[in-house]
Amino acid sequence: MSKTHVESQDYLRKRELKTGSAGWVLLAGLGVSYVISGDYSGWNFGLAEGGFGGLAIATVVVAGMYLALVLGMAELSSALPAAGGGYTFARRALGPWGGFATGTAILIEYAIAPAAIATFIGAYVESLGLFGITDGWWVYLAAYALFVGIHLVGVGEALKVMFVVTAVALVGLVVFGVAALADFDVANLTNIPPSDAAGASELLPFGYLGVWAAIPFAIWFFLAIEGVPLAAEETKDPQRNVPRGIIAAMLVLLATCALTLVLATGAGGAQAMSASGNPLVEALSSTGAASVVNYIGLAGLVASFFSIIYAYSRQLFALSRAGYLPRALSVTSSRKTPTLALVVPGVIGFLLSLTGEGALLLNMAVFGAALSYVLMMVSHIVLRVREPDMPRPYRTPGGVATTGFALVVAVIAVIGTFLVDTRAAALCLVAFLAFMAYFGLYSRRRLVANSPDEEFAALAEAEKDLG
Repeated sequence: MSKTHVESQDYLRKRELKTGSAGWVLLAGLGVSYVISGDYSGWNFGLAEGGFGGLAIATVVVAGMYLALVLGMAELSSALPAAGGGYTFARRALGPWGGFATGTAILIEYAIAPAAIATFIGAYVESLGLFGITDGWWVYLAAYALFVGIHLVGVGEALKVMFVVTAVALVGLVVFGVAALADFDVANLTNIPPSDAAGASELLPFGYLGVWAAIPFAIWFFLAIEGVPLAAEETKDPQRNVPRGIIAAMLVLLATCALTLVLATGAGGAQAMSASGNPLVEALSSTGAASVVNYIGLAGLVASFFSIIYAYSRQLFALSRAGYLPRALSVTSSRKTPTLALVVPGVIGFLLSLTGEGALLLNMAVFGAALSYVLMMVSHIVLRVREPDMPRPYRTPGGVATTGFALVVAVIAVIGTFLVDTRAAALCLVAFLAFMAYFGLYSRRRLVANSPDEEFAALAEAEKDLG
């Protein structure tokens, strides 16, 4: 059984974030920023697993899952606005073990995703010939040092910088879309020769199984949008603004996903795009817009890299403040930023980026994400059934049917990560189990009862006892 202890007000004062720093527009920008690098690179590797047809079907299914997921999280974040995001929701619904398991899965996703993006940033910088760099590790180091440094300055400043960079990246996608129309050819969508797999055809060159194998790459179009609720404690009127921000971000990402998948494949050809580290630029290689999109594509990668640093720091901050992870990690500076929660995962991510294995790191991040989606959707369903009268300023359309659909697809996605890259999924599973062992053997006896996330759970227990 887990044990909690009440800490002094001084303990909590040393672990405070700056409140009221963001409205719903900034939150929508944050949601798009988390994800937009996925439009510029990473998704295209799914063409090598399922061809255009397989990836397109997988993307439609995954887009439906994310829309359902976002609607479920909008409800949860309006009811439980705290910096823990998915961990906070699961803690209330599934207890300390479920809460920590969810927080750990999210932390694995957010700690590894920037490392994968750093390798893509390195590829873009090298392709542009910037500063004469031919070895990516200098780029990885500079990116982590610069953007962790900006976050240390303060959340308001960081979110504004992120918003501008994200706007530039969105302009880049519009420029790409207009330029790609000139080279678009329907035949390019299906130029991968069919294999001898079951159900193989021009549209599905790797058969029915290719659709399943493409799911982890389709996730890259939306990966990390679930991080918007992590800004709840730093948002004005979070019960209203967090749901509005995450839903607005999802609508933008649905549009950019469709534009990128169809036009990049149709302009550059499925075969060529399936192995490209810089697909949007290579799709425009015969036009003058390629160089422009290359530079702006770098902005897109930077936007996601920058914003996911914010996400991992807030998830780690929340778990540490509540005692699940070492408490020193949640101490905030005079500018109300969690210093060690920013720096420690940054160092780990930089070391992972040195492997240069962007595809492996991508699949590791997807495993953590998909596992967290399973747990968060279970949390929504459990809270709807067990606490039907809990105040919910926003309610998910369709209720548990909506989140039940997301749950089923998320389970399929978790299994799919083993199908695509067993090594990546196994490595993440080992890390996940190591975290759970730490909790079981040590930290579950040292939880902080008066941290916001534990107080939400304690309130629920008290209300149940009164009932």
